[in-house]
Amino acid sequence: MATLRSARRLVVKIGSALLVDRDTGLLRSDWLRSLAQDVAWLKGQGTDVILVSSGSIALGRGVLGLSAVALPLEQSQAAAAVGQIRLARAYEEALAPHDITTAQVLVTLEDSEDRRRYLNSRATLETLLGLGVVPIVNENDTVATDEIRYGDNDRLAAQIAVTVGADQLILLSDVDGFYSGNPNEDPNAIRYDVIERITPEIQAMAGDAGSGLSKGGMKTKLMAAQMATAAGCDMAITEGSPLNPLKTLEDGANCTWFTATLDPQAARKRWISAMKPRGEIVVDQGAATALSNGKSLLPAGITEVTGDFGRGDPVAILGPGARKLGQGLSRYTAQEADAIKGRKSSEIEPTLGYPGRAALIHRDDMAL
Repeated sequence: MATLRSARRLVVKIGSALLVDRDTGLLRSDWLRSLAQDVAWLKGQGTDVILVSSGSIALGRGVLGLSAVALPLEQSQAAAAVGQIRLARAYEEALAPHDITTAQVLVTLEDSEDRRRYLNSRATLETLLGLGVVPIVNENDTVATDEIRYGDNDRLAAQIAVTVGADQLILLSDVDGFYSGNPNEDPNAIRYDVIERITPEIQAMAGDAGSGLSKGGMKTKLMAAQMATAAGCDMAITEGSPLNPLKTLEDGANCTWFTATLDPQAARKRWISAMKPRGEIVVDQGAATALSNGKSLLPAGITEVTGDFGRGDPVAILGPGARKLGQGLSRYTAQEADAIKGRKSSEIEPTLGYPGRAALIHRDDMAL
């Protein structure tokens, strides 16, 4: 069974009910400070941490004096705009005493569906993590439309885990794991400690509509588990309401672990290799040797570019003699790649007229 101490990169999803008191609409400051202690503990052992947090609409609702019932779209977006600034400040103030820098990253589910935006998100998050920052990710509810509904942040958290190649995803929930039925209604419902494969029988247990302990809330979590484990990321569902919820999980709290069969990097390579390439990039022998040694593909080693591909599209990588070496996701369009082929990284900006990335295909976006 996975342990948090073994995590190299961890994504934690935090629901609104954990952060905001439903009766008062106020932030649960003591709980947030305890979560910050957990994050500092994980950071201290060398783990990258990303927090995917709900709460902006719940906080903004209280500030604006809006009712507790379902809000019209415009009021939800207004509440999100007001609450988002408070949510970001709350995280910053909770983590600052631990000398942890935070960053706010606003995304929508669409950002992972468009390859160009996916690469932008991935590059930004990778850079932040490399600088020791804890990104606070939230859905951009001020502009989202049909995305504003229960369960989106379960899937969003899974997509963020996939994007950054996390090896663990923790959903802090109002239930302590995945049950065979609703434990509030079925005294014979059992909780699973570990689920190694999401079978049709497991899917049927998640049911249909609802929220929280009822079946719909669990259905979205199961969708998140399918997405995460397919990308090589273990996922846990555990109750998040106790103080220090991550440390409590590590110390043996009830939970359900969904286990992945591949590590994140292997799963990502398999995904890339299964894509249909939209063009070809031919490299010289020096670049071919560098790629075999785990290096990224730089423009200097490219001799020919064919096809009509966009940024983020898959392209085949060919060595001397048209031998296929693998394929990867291009960080440039076909026109840009053709313009900078054979050039040094320092020549990219003078050639294109704007700053570019040093690698045309990063090693993490390449399957050989």
